[in-house]
Amino acid sequence: MALTTLVVAAFAVLAILCFAGPKGDRAEAATRISGAEHLGVASCAGTTCHGRQEADGAVVRQDEILRWQDESSQAGAHSRAWRVLGQPRGLAIAAKLGIGDPQKAGECLGCHADPAPTRGPRWTVSDGVGCESCHGGANAPWLSSHYAVGATHASNVKGGLTPIDEPSARADRCLDCHFGSAREGQFVDHRIMAAGHPRISFELDLFTTLEQHWNEDADYLKRKGASSPIKSWAVGQAAAVGRALSVYSGPRGVAGVFAEPYFFDCHSCHRRISDDADFKPISLPNPERPTPVGVPPFQDENMIMLSAAAKVVAPAEGQRFDAAARGFHVALTQGRPQALAAAGRLKSAAGALESAMASRTFSTAETRAIVAAIAAEGGRRYTDYEASAQAVMGLDTLLNALVKQGAVTKEQAGGARGPIDAAYRAVRDPNAYKPLEFRAAFQRAASAVGGLH
Repeated sequence: MALTTLVVAAFAVLAILCFAGPKGDRAEAATRISGAEHLGVASCAGTTCHGRQEADGAVVRQDEILRWQDESSQAGAHSRAWRVLGQPRGLAIAAKLGIGDPQKAGECLGCHADPAPTRGPRWTVSDGVGCESCHGGANAPWLSSHYAVGATHASNVKGGLTPIDEPSARADRCLDCHFGSAREGQFVDHRIMAAGHPRISFELDLFTTLEQHWNEDADYLKRKGASSPIKSWAVGQAAAVGRALSVYSGPRGVAGVFAEPYFFDCHSCHRRISDDADFKPISLPNPERPTPVGVPPFQDENMIMLSAAAKVVAPAEGQRFDAAARGFHVALTQGRPQALAAAGRLKSAAGALESAMASRTFSTAETRAIVAAIAAEGGRRYTDYEASAQAVMGLDTLLNALVKQGAVTKEQAGGARGPIDAAYRAVRDPNAYKPLEFRAAFQRAASAVGGLH
């Protein structure tokens, strides 16, 4: 996949997957994980475990630590998460915030390190976002069972291993830092962004691909089954909507007498102002977002993507979701009590869609139809930077899904890369974003993908 500025920024400085509880029947295991002692990366790094120099393991690669430490790619972003706090940009942000050493500041370490509940003697903050940040505390039954002869993935999960092969569980873990949570140090509010922190961007399948340190071979398929890029993408969109509404509905949703600006479109405020009678703002009306001029709109990029997917695979639930989304935008103009009530209804609708997406096997025809649905939104709803960036990442993921489904060859996919990369360039710099130019570039990219057979 193309690595653009918007993705690199999200990983290079906020490079983390942290704590959250998996859903459904995994709740009991999640409770154990949250309290299990973290032993540190060193406990995983033996050459008989995950610390080899070559991927020559019989079951798993066994060079996972090497990939986690890779200085030359985004695969090593998690290992660099703590170190970047001590680099010029991190130090400058901390100085503006007046928080002292960022490598010791709680509001940074919640995501730039492993916020372990309890720590073993080999745990160190300099590990950054280590193995247990994602897989769960290792001082639990799964540590000994996961390398035992005859062990199964199900038995490891029962012993406390986080089932991040499941998109919902993985999204929960990622979103704690790649969107935010109620925990200390896991929310980049407007104050932190004003100090220079990069904007937050999240797309589950793309981020999973960037961090992949496993081979989906025959052994993997036997233990965990095949992964699905489109399922990860769709579940990730639904989970992101739910997380945004949850955090907005809590104490983080307000900042003094104002609503917390983090949740709203940046460029509705950060834009050129002119008294020139001929001045034409670059903003465009969004027909599905009934927000009056002068009122900052809620960031709805994940809502747009989820709506497009729902139109194809769950139309009845999708109609309920669209109505709830529209009602939420209206309620935001009425007052916080009305907005919170509407947020609850929208979160419920998003949760129903997440369950529907997580339990579904997507067909090639459905993947193609979702490509068409995303393209159809291009002339109406891609009116701001965040939604446009999300649309490009989604199109890229759907192309990869078509390749994995065997509907498109790698050579054919390569032929569509030029238009997709051009669409990425149209969202490379949020300050230079022009919606009409993006729409034209995106439609060319969507046509290139849609025309592959």
